[in-house]
Amino acid sequence: MPLEDGDPVRPRGRQVNGEVSSIPRLRGMGDPSPRSTTAPGSSRTDMMAEGWEPGPALGDGDVTAGGAPQRAGKPEEALMTELSELVQKVVKSSSWWERHGVDISILACSFLLLPAGFLCLRSAQAIPFLVGVLTLGVVHHTLTVKGSHLASHNALTESKSWGKVWAIFFIELCSAFTVEQATYNHVKIHHGYTNIIGLGDSSTWKLPFLNRYVYMFIAPLAVPILTPLVALDLLRNVEWKAALRTLCCMFLGFYCHYWLLLHVSGFQSPWSALLCMLLTRSLLAHPYIHVNIFQHIGLPMFTADRKPKRILLMSLGVLNLPRNALLDWSFGHSLISCHVEHHLFPSLSDNMCLKIKPIVSQYLKQKKLPYNEDTYSSRLWLFLQRYEELMVHAPPITELVGIQ
Repeated sequence: MPLEDGDPVRPRGRQVNGEVSSIPRLRGMGDPSPRSTTAPGSSRTDMMAEGWEPGPALGDGDVTAGGAPQRAGKPEEALMTELSELVQKVVKSSSWWERHGVDISILACSFLLLPAGFLCLRSAQAIPFLVGVLTLGVVHHTLTVKGSHLASHNALTESKSWGKVWAIFFIELCSAFTVEQATYNHVKIHHGYTNIIGLGDSSTWKLPFLNRYVYMFIAPLAVPILTPLVALDLLRNVEWKAALRTLCCMFLGFYCHYWLLLHVSGFQSPWSALLCMLLTRSLLAHPYIHVNIFQHIGLPMFTADRKPKRILLMSLGVLNLPRNALLDWSFGHSLISCHVEHHLFPSLSDNMCLKIKPIVSQYLKQKKLPYNEDTYSSRLWLFLQRYEELMVHAPPITELVGIQ
């Protein structure tokens, strides 16, 4: 089965803006799809699978008896090609600053904030000390989440050689993970098979032995500890040279952080320095876990042999959250408010995803395709209410009626 870039792989809701009637109806295959739950207040998420009703065709086709549209001369491949051409025009007309400079500047500013953060930790007063913790926490997540994510997609530069350098720096040195496994699991599997059962269905984020409150509010604190442990386990799947490089980078990253806390911030004991490392590295671990599950789990899931075409798969199985200044800076637009755009065009930088967002959203809505959006609080409430269904039990498989 081909991936996005043609490499083979080894096996291993609700509608926004009131356009529910224009979405092809879905029906469950086997167990029924999760039923839509509307959170208190105004929710902008898509209705879940069987909640969609048949409506006008995508394009000018007629609606079949089964309730799904026939696209007269407008198959999904043509829709994706047309959208790609519109996006490519924007990319070609954009400057280097828009394509890469904005995001590189954010990462550079984060590096420049490091000395201030370490120096603030020298203070015996509470407020400067807390400022130091907050500064280092935000910087850490900016480098490890935003930097690593952009580097894994080679979105920081147009040079493949420099892209490899940045990937090693951000993913291995800053994040304590191995480039090969991070790229394979995220780019090849998750992006190549978004919401495909057994492949890119986000099941790696599920810990069914934990109850909802422990998973949502306590377990994220262990992310800084679990990440290197998982990375070490995955080193068995890479060549020894890559494993040795990763081990050296992981050790260097941890030791530099530890050394700076002792010699710049003035911590007197190793345990206090290690505790501060855990505190800063887990500062935004809660939204990190939440974002990763909110934007895919609970949306339609498919089997590898019955999946829709790319544009429909991404519009059905990906969700955008609202813009948030802190998360936009630390995680990047492509992980927050432009996740749909990112999955359709994964090689674009965060700033470019934000720039093409109006084009993508308008195009999908014009073609009567889903464009999923919801608030952070609404998704949090949804997962607390339906944790057993979404995070413990096997996800139901969705079958598109009459589209394929």
